[in-house]
Amino acid sequence: MAEKFREQGVVLSNGQIGTGIFDLKLKTDKIAAAAKPGQFVSIYSNDKSRLLPRPISICGADSETGELRLTFRVAGKGTEEFSRLAAGEKVDLVGPLGNGFPLERAFATDDSRNCADRDGAAESVGVKGRRVFLIGGGIGIPPMVQLAKTLTERAQAAGDTAASAGSPETFQASAGSQAAGANAVGFQAAPFITSVLGFRDELFLVDDLKPYGDVVIATEDGSCGTKGNVLDAIREKNLKADVIYACGPTPMLRALKKYAEETGTECWLSLEEKMACGIGACLSCVCRSTEVDGHSKVKNKRVCTEGPVFRSTDIEL
Repeated sequence: MAEKFREQGVVLSNGQIGTGIFDLKLKTDKIAAAAKPGQFVSIYSNDKSRLLPRPISICGADSETGELRLTFRVAGKGTEEFSRLAAGEKVDLVGPLGNGFPLERAFATDDSRNCADRDGAAESVGVKGRRVFLIGGGIGIPPMVQLAKTLTERAQAAGDTAASAGSPETFQASAGSQAAGANAVGFQAAPFITSVLGFRDELFLVDDLKPYGDVVIATEDGSCGTKGNVLDAIREKNLKADVIYACGPTPMLRALKKYAEETGTECWLSLEEKMACGIGACLSCVCRSTEVDGHSKVKNKRVCTEGPVFRSTDIEL
């Protein structure tokens, strides 16, 4: 299990970015530096009558500055308290908790499958970046921001010269350097990122994802993008992927699990569950698994420790 820390975070800023949606930035000593995309933190109320912490997924983490970004929806008294935190105030938190998205799956080579049409560039240089869906529904969108940023930075650190990990237009210009890197050091091509975001009506965090690739939007009321859900948008635009990373409400994840099985797509799901301890002791956040869990000895997995990210084939929804 990855190392976790308990510390006091200092509020840098806190603002409302949507109806009931708040964007909280904290200065931390260790948590931000250790955080991986897909992990979460547990935040404690300053009201001692509220004993249990509230789990909030990590939207951003800067290892150099120690800044931790948490975007959350007010759902009760605890999160309502957090929405009122002001710059300079302190809050106790533990993290990073849980596992994260397996980043290496976005970079894995797959010679048996041709990816999206890139004007023949992939075939000509022998480099095949994987097509990656980052799918977020509602408050499941925040983890996609850190995931997109990290995938892009990892691609750039590996030698990719493209300004965006998800822009097909840059592929031809960067193809030569990618091929050279592949020949020299076994370079794995940068993934082509498409963020597919589902909203009820009001949008948030869309601009945060645009620098990292294409952004496709679905809204339930049809006010922006495709009218319907994320799968409606994927089918309407005839989008394809080699790997899916997703976070959102259970009905969305259940539909994505079925879609992945039907299309033979590798799929990783981050589950949203109510939690008590957040460290695997209380078993309040278990989900059904396809295999017997070594801890509980039944077909359960603890979302807070074995998750929140699972391969779709390993769980039942």
